[in-house]
Amino acid sequence: MALLTVDQLSVHFGDEKAPFKAVDRISYTINESEVLGIVGESGSGKSVSSLAIMGLIDFPGRVAANSLEFNGNNLLALKPKEKQKIVGADVSMIFQDAMTSLNPSYTVGFQIMEALKVHQGGSKAARRERAIELLTMVGIPDPQSRLEVYPHQLSGGMSQRVMIAMAIACNPKLLIADEPTTALDVTIQAQIIDLLLELQRKENMALILITHDLALVAESAHRIIVMYAGQVVEEGKAELIFKAPLHPYTQALLEALPEFAEGKSRLQSLPGVVPGRYDRPQGCLLNPRCPYATDKCRTSEPELRVLNGRQVKCHFPLDENGVPTTQQ
Repeated sequence: MALLTVDQLSVHFGDEKAPFKAVDRISYTINESEVLGIVGESGSGKSVSSLAIMGLIDFPGRVAANSLEFNGNNLLALKPKEKQKIVGADVSMIFQDAMTSLNPSYTVGFQIMEALKVHQGGSKAARRERAIELLTMVGIPDPQSRLEVYPHQLSGGMSQRVMIAMAIACNPKLLIADEPTTALDVTIQAQIIDLLLELQRKENMALILITHDLALVAESAHRIIVMYAGQVVEEGKAELIFKAPLHPYTQALLEALPEFAEGKSRLQSLPGVVPGRYDRPQGCLLNPRCPYATDKCRTSEPELRVLNGRQVKCHFPLDENGVPTTQQ
């Protein structure tokens, strides 16, 4: 059963007559207890789409969708008090860079207990006991004394564990982890991902894992969504995407991984950058960077269509050998 259904979600900034489409008509679902990976370069719209789900897009941003339905409730149609009962409780988010996401003016304990106070109430003693339990769950030693420390007294890895504790405080049904390993070294990254997956299994919650690193979701995600320039360009089961990507952009992301470069002297790279507001090309948004682009790609935008049980936004999807259909 679909826990979250996103139907034609768009987020625009700037002039209404010529808006910048940070997120452009994306649709997807995530089921109960499922792990969904959303990948793409910086500027692909991954984080903005999740902030829209949480209701955290402020003016001059504008959010529009046919529906944004969580557990039977259209989040866009709810009144603020009704939405507060869901967002932050049943739907929670771990934000990028824990070092700057925690409030430096308050202790760790205060910030965790404040979230519990807003969403669950209860006595101060009960909230403190729950905060200690949460810090224990995320692997922070000596949790009683850690309640009294300030964020600047914690390492990056410890700060991220505190952020995770805050996010799972109200036993969410859906946890959104936005680049949860940003600014952490490789060994700490692995520990944080293992912790998130352990909590996901133990608490039986759905998890959206947002990252620019396909390797990070290779063994953890059930399904993967690949985003580029605010659009979904490919979606499907993780094993199928890694075995035979349909979209040239997905292929390029995979070829940039050391795991896929066996026997090569250099890693492959995709030239250029994700287009911004003033340099968006006509046709397929990837065409200036795509080695397979044709005249049709430069003039006509492809539709997102179903192919072999997956979705792909490309005029000439790749076959199982990584060759576009135009070259067969």
